[in-house]
Amino acid sequence: MLPRLREGAVRRVRRLVEVGALPGDSPEVRARKAGLVLSSALMAALSCVWVITYAVLGLWVSALIPFAYQVATAVSIAVFARTRRYVVFRWSQLALPLLLPFALQWSLGGFENSSAVCLWAITSPVGALVFVGARRAVPWMLAFVALVLASVAVDAQLAAGAPDIPQGVQIAFFALNVLGVATTVFAVLRYFVEAREREQAKSERLLLSVLPAPIAARLKEDEAVIADAVPEATVLFADLSGFTALAERHPAAEVVALLDAVFARWDALAAAHGAEKIKTIGDAYMAAAGIPLPRADHAEAVAGLALAMGPELAACAEAAGVPLQVRIGIDSGPVVAGVIGRAKFSYDLWGDTVNTASRMESHAEPGTIQVTERAAERLRGRFAVRERGTVEVKGKGPMRTFVLLGPRASGRGG
Repeated sequence: MLPRLREGAVRRVRRLVEVGALPGDSPEVRARKAGLVLSSALMAALSCVWVITYAVLGLWVSALIPFAYQVATAVSIAVFARTRRYVVFRWSQLALPLLLPFALQWSLGGFENSSAVCLWAITSPVGALVFVGARRAVPWMLAFVALVLASVAVDAQLAAGAPDIPQGVQIAFFALNVLGVATTVFAVLRYFVEAREREQAKSERLLLSVLPAPIAARLKEDEAVIADAVPEATVLFADLSGFTALAERHPAAEVVALLDAVFARWDALAAAHGAEKIKTIGDAYMAAAGIPLPRADHAEAVAGLALAMGPELAACAEAAGVPLQVRIGIDSGPVVAGVIGRAKFSYDLWGDTVNTASRMESHAEPGTIQVTERAAERLRGRFAVRERGTVEVKGKGPMRTFVLLGPRASGRGG
């Protein structure tokens, strides 16, 4: 029963704070709107203590001031829910908490007799800091300081005509004012910080989906240019044989769904083998190992990835009922790695090793993994390779190439 009541309360609070949200609002604007509604409702609810207490004491003018704040806030939220005019709502909810606490303090006879109720006015510049930004919050803070100084100037005159308020009530209200202000400010800042953290976490996940984690960390440190000369890495290119013809015969949604399924499986394989997916171009897939962090077994990592990619493609092709094979090319050697772009970042590789791996893929037979001689030499200890012979490679001339067969323990090749 209690969990259901708690869930219902949470839903009601969520509906309340989202009354002014628009479909086109950015996450930050949505968080600010919700935070302002939450703080306004919380302060209006806490005002009941002041309304009731001063009414019981017969201080009707003093009771009317927080009551007026409650009514004005309720009307303001209702109008905001109907019109979605955030600027008007924001201005009203910064002005009311700034002015009315001082009006209440003056009606009660100054700082001491009112238990320094003007403390509530600090929520206005704090709210401005959160909801309108650092620079535009300065006038609100200056207004708060001016009202405090004005209250100091007239405090003696106000105290001379102050109504009689029991000392116990004054002390209790001192505690309530301090705790109420602290609670309100903490609740608003906590809500806003949590919202920002959620959005930052989403941004972090998006960034990591585009860039390797070490590169993303360097980028966040404002490195002007990220460019690394990597002396040893292994690069893989994979291309779906027959995919172009398949794409012409099938609906676009089916084609994209199939490609997404294949690449999602390959992404998981790359992560499992310690390789880094670099990019996809159409139905081509590029990955590498030894970047951005060096590793001695970069060739073995890419070889393991390459051998696992075929079976994963076969499973996807069988599920979709289409014939597909993959051609894979691999080369090992030096590369240049770096980030290009400003509006959209891209981590990419350049150099002869990259070009040669691409040529190995384009000259490979469907269903095979073709590797260069230098890559084959790195793999011979743990993997079986078979020499294919000399292949005339576009842009490279005749090259001695090999076919990767599997782990040496499988007993295939030499």
